[in-house]
Amino acid sequence: MNQALKTNRVTIIVVAVALLLVAAVIAAAQYRQRKVIAAAERGGGSNDPVAVSVATVTPGDIIIRIPAIGTVTTLANVTVRTQISGTLQRIAFKEGQLVHAGDVIAEIDPRPYEAALQTAQGNLRRDQALLADARLDLTRYEALVKEDSIATQQLDTQRALVDQYTGTIESDEGQVKTAQVNLVYTRIVSPVTGRVGIRQVDQGNYVTPGDANGIVIINQLQPISVIFSIPEDNVTALMKKVHAGAQLKVEAYDRANTTKLADGALSTVDNEIDTTTGTLKLRAEFANDDGALFPNQFVNVSLLLDELHHQLIMPNAAVRRGAPNGVVSNFVYLVQPDHSVVVRPVTLGVVDGDRVAVSAGLAAGAVVVTEGADRLRDGAKIQLPQ
Repeated sequence: MNQALKTNRVTIIVVAVALLLVAAVIAAAQYRQRKVIAAAERGGGSNDPVAVSVATVTPGDIIIRIPAIGTVTTLANVTVRTQISGTLQRIAFKEGQLVHAGDVIAEIDPRPYEAALQTAQGNLRRDQALLADARLDLTRYEALVKEDSIATQQLDTQRALVDQYTGTIESDEGQVKTAQVNLVYTRIVSPVTGRVGIRQVDQGNYVTPGDANGIVIINQLQPISVIFSIPEDNVTALMKKVHAGAQLKVEAYDRANTTKLADGALSTVDNEIDTTTGTLKLRAEFANDDGALFPNQFVNVSLLLDELHHQLIMPNAAVRRGAPNGVVSNFVYLVQPDHSVVVRPVTLGVVDGDRVAVSAGLAAGAVVVTEGADRLRDGAKIQLPQ
């Protein structure tokens, strides 16, 4: 029994020693972790400079831009319809083809209209002959009346007949012109230069002017426009530029707002602000020579409202926001000659993409931290890029 008791005591001692060792290992790991965290919070420590990226404040020009969302729209969207009724004899385009104004789109069977023109011309010639005969008789009657050989009433009747034939000829000439126009309408031509869509009717069908879908839709692509809206807060500054005759530039970017698609110019300003959205609708026109813009395409728009000269400019990434001195403000980490940084409050101006103008707080040539500032504090040492 004494032997069993000794064995239990040894087991308890071994377990206790193992627990103590585990506790010591955990405590040591926690101590090392706290040291790492403390060193990180101190910016790597006074003897461990923080690697950063920097940029220099430089003078330059900055552009005031108004961002917006726009939709590409055509300057001409034409549904080509026939102006006469008849059998569609020929389709003269391929779907998606680029056509020019005056190009033949389709042809309607012209034979009924050729026959109508021939009939109208025949009626005109017949009535012209009757008019010529009536005028000869009128001349004879005028001479006989002077000799008192016929009654004046007969002369008046002949004059009325001449006027009647004259009116008939004018009507015949109108019918001839109508028949000629209808014959021209048998050749359907494109009214604008643009790209044709998918045809709405096939060759051999009987078409009429009342067909709702027409034959095909043509969209003008060059030039093309973009319709977008800007907040009403920008309307006053915009209208000052418009009334001064300024030609405002407009840039169109893709959906991700990373790739520029085209450069254009502001062409139209709407005549009222939409009260439901508080925005003003604008139209910009683009040459679109490369076809980068397509009807109904979504684009990001940048309206270049003004250009400010002789500004101090730095990257927007250098700006920090907080209260390092107990006052909430915008500030930067200004690099000192001894490779340390100080907190410098700044007053910002206009933002232009990834650049920002500095109104106060910095001078030209100042070097500011752009990357790695999250690990810095006032007075911290830094390691500059090679």
